[in-house]
Amino acid sequence: MSQPVGIVADIERSSTHDGPGMRTVVFLKGCPLHCVWCHNPECIDPRPQELFYPDKCIGCKRCAEGCYTGARVICGRKMTVADVMREVDADRGYYGREGGLTVSGGEPLMQREFTLALLREAKARGIGTAVETSMIYWDEEIFRACDLVMFDVKLPDDERHKRWTGVPFAPIRANILRLAGLGVPMLARTPVVPGVNADAATIGEIAAFLRDIPAVYKYELLSYHPLGVAKQRALGQPETQFEIPSKQLMEELKQYAFLR
Repeated sequence: MSQPVGIVADIERSSTHDGPGMRTVVFLKGCPLHCVWCHNPECIDPRPQELFYPDKCIGCKRCAEGCYTGARVICGRKMTVADVMREVDADRGYYGREGGLTVSGGEPLMQREFTLALLREAKARGIGTAVETSMIYWDEEIFRACDLVMFDVKLPDDERHKRWTGVPFAPIRANILRLAGLGVPMLARTPVVPGVNADAATIGEIAAFLRDIPAVYKYELLSYHPLGVAKQRALGQPETQFEIPSKQLMEELKQYAFLR
């Protein structure tokens, strides 16, 4: 029986930002959301894409042989579960009790069979498992294969959520509440974007929603950073940049982000 094949955007090793402990993060292509501030715009389209960075191009005219300067980068390669697990296994000595594999994106549940097979294989090898998801999809098998589910709550109402991400919040909210019934630990985050959700009322409303969910053991505020702007340019997409929130603003908003 053949293994599922996934379209992998990138694999980041020794990450400390995508779950507890040291982690290997597998970024998959494809996402149904179109967050205006997305810092991984290369992960929205499920197909492989070329990113072109003209400042790195030396005009060698040898593109067909592969770009040696990094001016042309292909994002998206086909990998089997075995391919990915070779890289995950290489880091297992650093995971300790808390670390492990994180499947991210994009939206990893868009590649459902591959994500499930990858999580199950990691668990079979005694490696901790986590997904980073928008919660736009419901998949009990995937969630039960996780030791941790991480998700964003970007905005607490349908109108603004649809304006800034392309989808309403209602189905995400329903799936978060449904996930709470499985007993899987949940870590919630909000990317703080000035002009979108960087105000006490919005953060307070999100925190109030999360406060009633015992499985949510932590709520983090993440400062917006224009990491995606250069990638938008390299993809030939319109560039959208926001102000970076100040440290003072982030500290002020943390007062409203408490859980219990």
